[in-house]
Amino acid sequence: MNTEAEKRSLLLEMIMFATVDGHLHKRELDFLKLVALELNISEEEFQDLFHQETKAIPIKSELQRINQFYRLALLMHIDGVLHEKEHNAIQEIALKMGLNLSAVKRVLEMMKKAPNTVISPIVLLEVFQEQHN
Repeated sequence: MNTEAEKRSLLLEMIMFATVDGHLHKRELDFLKLVALELNISEEEFQDLFHQETKAIPIKSELQRINQFYRLALLMHIDGVLHEKEHNAIQEIALKMGLNLSAVKRVLEMMKKAPNTVISPIVLLEVFQEQHN
C-alpha cells in the first residue's frame, strides 16, 4: 500500500467484511487492530473508520490483491465460526478484485483443512499463479 488513503481503504474493507455477519468478535477486532498497527494507522483513526462509509480504492497490484484476500480469509476464520454470509462476501470481494474464483475457492478449502487456517505464502502464490498457465 502506498498512500494513506489506500491504507485506510484496505482497513475499511476489512472492517466492513468483519461485520458482514452482524457481529464483531473480539478476536476479529484484535486482528483488525494488528493490521492497523502494521499499516501505521493511529488508534483514533482506526476507531473513526468504524463510522465511515467510503468506496474502496481499487488495489492495482495483483500481489497486493492476493494479500488483501488472504487477510480477509484469515479474518473470516479468526472467530472460529464460518458464516455463510462471510463465505459469500469473500468470494464476491475476490471477484471484484479480479482474482480467479477457482483459485479463491481452492485457498479457502486449504485454509479449512489447515490446523490453524494458515497456509504458506509460497503455496498461496502458487495457487494463484497456476491459474495464469
